[in-house]
Amino acid sequence: MSRFKYVIKRSGEKVPFNADRISNAIYRASVSVGGRDKALAERLSKEVVATLEYELPDDKIPQIEEIQDAVEKVLIKNDLVNVAKAYILYRDERIRARNIEKNRAPDETKTIPWKKIWETLDWSVDHEVNTLEKYNQRIKNGEFEAIVQESEMAYSVDLAIVAEQIIKRKDQVRMVIISGPSSSGKTTTTTKIGQKLARSGLKLITMNIDHYYFDLEMHPKDEFGDYDFETPQALDLELINEHLQKLFEGEEILMPFYDFKTGKRTLNHTPMKITDNEIILIDSLYGLYPEMTGDIPAEKQYRLYLEPFLQMKDHDGKYIRWTDIRLMRRMLRDATHRSYDPKSTLTHWHYVRNAEKKNILPYINTADYIISSGMPYELSIYQHRLYDSFSSWVEEFKDDPRRKDAYERALRTKKMLSHVIPIVDDSSVPGDSVIREFIGGSTLDVH
Repeated sequence: MSRFKYVIKRSGEKVPFNADRISNAIYRASVSVGGRDKALAERLSKEVVATLEYELPDDKIPQIEEIQDAVEKVLIKNDLVNVAKAYILYRDERIRARNIEKNRAPDETKTIPWKKIWETLDWSVDHEVNTLEKYNQRIKNGEFEAIVQESEMAYSVDLAIVAEQIIKRKDQVRMVIISGPSSSGKTTTTTKIGQKLARSGLKLITMNIDHYYFDLEMHPKDEFGDYDFETPQALDLELINEHLQKLFEGEEILMPFYDFKTGKRTLNHTPMKITDNEIILIDSLYGLYPEMTGDIPAEKQYRLYLEPFLQMKDHDGKYIRWTDIRLMRRMLRDATHRSYDPKSTLTHWHYVRNAEKKNILPYINTADYIISSGMPYELSIYQHRLYDSFSSWVEEFKDDPRRKDAYERALRTKKMLSHVIPIVDDSSVPGDSVIREFIGGSTLDVH
């Protein structure tokens, strides 16, 4: 039992000391370089605490920087050079990320797909949905159904372009990767592209990457006891590449099977083989992450990125954040299809965002094509479903320093939704819409 009861965060807040956070930080660094020894991480964590207790006065409350310094010392002392390097690099990355957020440095925009954003903004201006004020006016004019039809048409045009590009390269492409952050609409997009390719005699064969997760017990936990799936290192990347190469060589593989109820993986479970007119489909958050398909020649891949690039300014003249749209989507999907409490989705979202910033967003511009799945009308659909919940979360989390991220997201989204005209009747939304993936009622086989 440590004598430390509290720790001082960089913001100056005093929060409860939790040694598990130290062992998890060490374990995360270890996982990033291929190690998965939880017992070692726990032993090293105890050594870090002992070091702090020896070095700090009895009445001193440790600061987060002092704890991190002690972690580096202990890792180096134990000859874990690669783990120490990974930890130092991650620590430096978080410092730079905080500085960027604080100073809004211009080089943070290097990975933004400007061409697609300008196209989307141009479309939004033409259809008078580039501000909440204009959007609401169209709703007042009785044009909700028209907005739905216009939005769906823009999305369909993008799908047709993607299918055409794949068909033109059918003699080379053996794998289609559909990537994008959480709740960007990958499942519906995948289904509809598959339908278009089938008309040309091509068939997408899904390689379900979820079955390549390591056992749950091998994942790090956070201070609240949540397991972290939001990292590509949670997947057996080496085995994925090995299986892809064998499939392209005409061999049959035995895919693993991951049981999400038990958190256990069974190897050599499901046979898979492809023929000449079949293309492997990878629908994954981390499809563009270099190590996901690092051993596969680029010419054999078609890489698609998906994001709700909504270009609409809120009541304060600021663009509505895509991450807030996806958060609402995931809340509704998790509640409808996974019996998962929307509040838990909110409190977990900072892990999702951290992983996206590190492992998804830097690779956007390596895609062959980018689709926007954002529908202006979805804001009205979500307003009546979630506004009251966001209001209650603002009250619940406003005085909890451990839930600062959840509070800020809830407050921002509540303010935005308070200015959106709600639509209760969603019958105008087509059964094959990407939005049905989240609100239910899809006529596609997407779950």
